[in-house]
Amino acid sequence: MTTCATWTEADYPRMGWHDCRIHAVSLAEHSDDGALPQVRLMIDLDYIVRWDEPGAPGGHLTFWIAPATLVFERAWGIHGEFGPLYEQLEIADIHRLDPTDEHPEPSWHVEGLNFGFHLRATGFRQYLRSAPVPLRRKGLTSAERGGISFGESSYQPA
Repeated sequence: MTTCATWTEADYPRMGWHDCRIHAVSLAEHSDDGALPQVRLMIDLDYIVRWDEPGAPGGHLTFWIAPATLVFERAWGIHGEFGPLYEQLEIADIHRLDPTDEHPEPSWHVEGLNFGFHLRATGFRQYLRSAPVPLRRKGLTSAERGGISFGESSYQPA
């Protein structure tokens, strides 16, 4: 299976995060030009690259999943709500909303069951850290994904 391993906001229209599990969230400072550090919102998740329908009636869906790091650049105005939480966080959708004020950055809404948060950011990058694997479940185990990571390098597709 060949797929793109690094995606940006330019790819947003063809991406989807429905049922992707979040394993960790981090706010990190970053500056590569000597200026004041910028905040980056980083999400460690299991990205579902593709869903395959069952080959026979009564069969199971197959989910092609890879551990991924989603990074929102120059994030600000972050706010949201969590709870009550009983299970792992699963994303229902990520919405991009055009600005309604004088700031040029779009608003991003990460929506899930019993949680949601909004932020403003110049854009995002998403890194698939390893090749997608086929599973009958929608998430990777800690061992399958190599634990929690905010790694920002993509695997090299064949």
